[in-house]
Amino acid sequence: MMASLLVFLCSLNATNMLKNYLVTAIRTLWRNKGISFINISGLAIGIAAAVFVFIWVQNETSYDNYHTQAKQIFRVTNALQVNPQETWLWEDSPYPLANAAQKEIPGIEKSTRVLVNSDRKPVVKINDQFITEDKSAFVDSNWFSLFDYVFINGTAAAFAQDRRGLVLGETKAIKFFGNTDVVGKIIRIDSVNYTVRAVIKDIRANSSFRFDVMMPMAAYMSNNDAAENANRWGNFNFISFVKLRPNADQKNVLAGFKQLIGKYRGKNAETHTVSLQPLEAMYFETGLQDSALPHGNGKAVYVFSILGILVIVIACINYVNITTAKASLRAKEISVRKIIGAGKLQLFFQFITESVLLSLVALILGVVLMQIALPVFYSITGKSLAVAVDSVGLWKILAVVFVLITILNGIYPALLLSSFRPMNVFRGKAILHLRDGAIRKGLVVVQFAFSMMLITGTIVVYRQIKYIQSTDPGYNIAQVFSVRVPYKHQFASRNEARRSLMMAMKNEFRSKPGIAAATIGGSEIVNVTSSSSGSADWDGRDTNYNPTLARLSADADFQSLFGLTLQSGRWFNTEVADQKTFLLNQTAAATLGIRQPILNERFSWNGDTGKIIGIVKDFHYKSMHEKVGPMIIVNNKGSDPYFFIKTKPGNIQAALASAKSVWTKFLPEEPFDYRFMDESFNNLYQSDLQTSKLVFIFSVLAIIISALGLFGLASFLTEQRTREIGIRKVLGASVQQLVTLLSKDFILLVLIAILIAAPLIGWIMYRWLENFAYRTEISWWIFAGAGAMIVFVALLTIGSQAIRAAMVNPVKNLRTE
Repeated sequence: MMASLLVFLCSLNATNMLKNYLVTAIRTLWRNKGISFINISGLAIGIAAAVFVFIWVQNETSYDNYHTQAKQIFRVTNALQVNPQETWLWEDSPYPLANAAQKEIPGIEKSTRVLVNSDRKPVVKINDQFITEDKSAFVDSNWFSLFDYVFINGTAAAFAQDRRGLVLGETKAIKFFGNTDVVGKIIRIDSVNYTVRAVIKDIRANSSFRFDVMMPMAAYMSNNDAAENANRWGNFNFISFVKLRPNADQKNVLAGFKQLIGKYRGKNAETHTVSLQPLEAMYFETGLQDSALPHGNGKAVYVFSILGILVIVIACINYVNITTAKASLRAKEISVRKIIGAGKLQLFFQFITESVLLSLVALILGVVLMQIALPVFYSITGKSLAVAVDSVGLWKILAVVFVLITILNGIYPALLLSSFRPMNVFRGKAILHLRDGAIRKGLVVVQFAFSMMLITGTIVVYRQIKYIQSTDPGYNIAQVFSVRVPYKHQFASRNEARRSLMMAMKNEFRSKPGIAAATIGGSEIVNVTSSSSGSADWDGRDTNYNPTLARLSADADFQSLFGLTLQSGRWFNTEVADQKTFLLNQTAAATLGIRQPILNERFSWNGDTGKIIGIVKDFHYKSMHEKVGPMIIVNNKGSDPYFFIKTKPGNIQAALASAKSVWTKFLPEEPFDYRFMDESFNNLYQSDLQTSKLVFIFSVLAIIISALGLFGLASFLTEQRTREIGIRKVLGASVQQLVTLLSKDFILLVLIAILIAAPLIGWIMYRWLENFAYRTEISWWIFAGAGAMIVFVALLTIGSQAIRAAMVNPVKNLRTE
């Protein structure tokens, strides 16, 4: 009984003590409303920015780890040595590989495949409308036994049993039918009717498999030509996954793959190596020749994680600086508490409570700011991430951020104030036996050094983007848009029929109002993805020399439409005799070692033998992250899938209407989807543009938070010197002299921050620019401009307080104790 009473009294005492802490904390924050507003505002801004970044980082680092079998699932990666100096890394595999591996390699429990429709986008007919489906794939019948999906209606088993079955994402089902209760509905895709067998919840933001429409692999393989092509071991078109048995040894599995490749690929097995990429590591994979799945930038995740932490640190520095600067003002309060028996630990918890309360208010305000800024966040990242109030991930991040800011805000000020000794305050010493003013100055330097780095980084990134956009790529894509003939029309007919269709459409395009020119090509000139090694031959070539050449297919009008420059020779013409002629770019002419004079020399590509008729001046057929490599341009004879249409000046809408009328005439059951080449060009640098926007936003926030802290600190320290200001003014000091007196120490700290930050950010941005083969220079004026901006903000912040103090009547100042 006595023990229970003691426990009750202790708990009651603890409750009363906590209540006292909270009441005192609220009174302190309310009594210092201005300073509290500055601290809370800076923290809230920092919290909102940091939480956004941490949500993005969490999404990036958690790709595909939600699958229950993720640890056992691997993607098959194929390395093909195309010549002694070069190896290609492919995520694609031959179609038969997955089944053969499951049957013949003991360590493999299951295998499955996916064919992503990145180039062969199907056309869906809904309510007599034709829609191109951008996110679709063919998957094996056992796909859902390896990967986790949430089924709203229907089952995976029903899909697996129907060769013409279909799985729709939730949003896609609503778009097509208005609801998700659509199992059994018929959808016509291309020329085939499919039956909806299941509806799944929308794919998670951290999934590599963003398919809204999934069709059975059996449907794809029902086409005899497609099946014949797919079953060749030399064709790599399917992404294969294997699930290893729990006790499987990866070395033995890879040895099994080696035997398998040797068995089915014969002599080609010597240059073919298989490796296994863990599912969870797939997103940050680098080095692939091409990929149909999304990939992230591991360096960007690392950099922005640091930025998120630093923004919070900057915001916390404001609280620490102002709180420690005001330590002497709380001398009476602390002394009274000690006299009536408060111990060091009790004082410590009192000041920690103030920090917790302020951090909690800032956290709530930060969440409100997040909700307001969501549209901006989505537009920059391009991802709708989980930031709903009921999101477990969000609350975990908020909890971590709350603990972090409480520690950063609370520990040092609480230790300082709870260890308060009046004599130390008069001496200006802190608990670490350092001058407390020195610590505050150091923190101010950290704040503005970080701001300087962000501003400089923003300028460099912006200059690089402008450099890319303003550098002549070697072609003109202004007012040019592209349309692509669907795969089924392009490759399902004979060459002559296909050529007749394309030429008829091209001639119609050219005759229509608003259209200046039209041409046919194999790929968009801004990003030529086709390349080959070992396909080229010429007189005098070393038989061991098989260089990789980019391949661009073009017709007779391609050069004039895009404004390509010929260094020598001529372009293709429409004559039959010109159908087996070739052009090289300058790099190819300089590096292939073809005997001089190059023009009219014999050249062979994939067995077609002709002659070289021209040398084209180098142009950037890839992003400027890469150097221009050797390229061959072949005469497509009007059979490629892309139309490129140039509009007359000021006639874009008329040209689009004309192009659509021609398209509808020849391909009435296909949607008219077009894309301007400027958009394709900008897509190459989407990641860089996102980086520049994020760095810019961080630099603005860092400046705002630092300025808020400097404003509060300057305001308080100026207030502390009111008598000194009054005496100096009575003795004849001018306003300018007083402003200089009050500002010079702060400006000196800002200058020190600039000197510290400049070489560090210079080195960082130099390393970043190394990612570009063609890049701008880091000039001295960038650092000078960033530094001037920082000094201006500091002067504006401090000067406003200094001028206000200097303008006050000196009599009023001299009355201030």
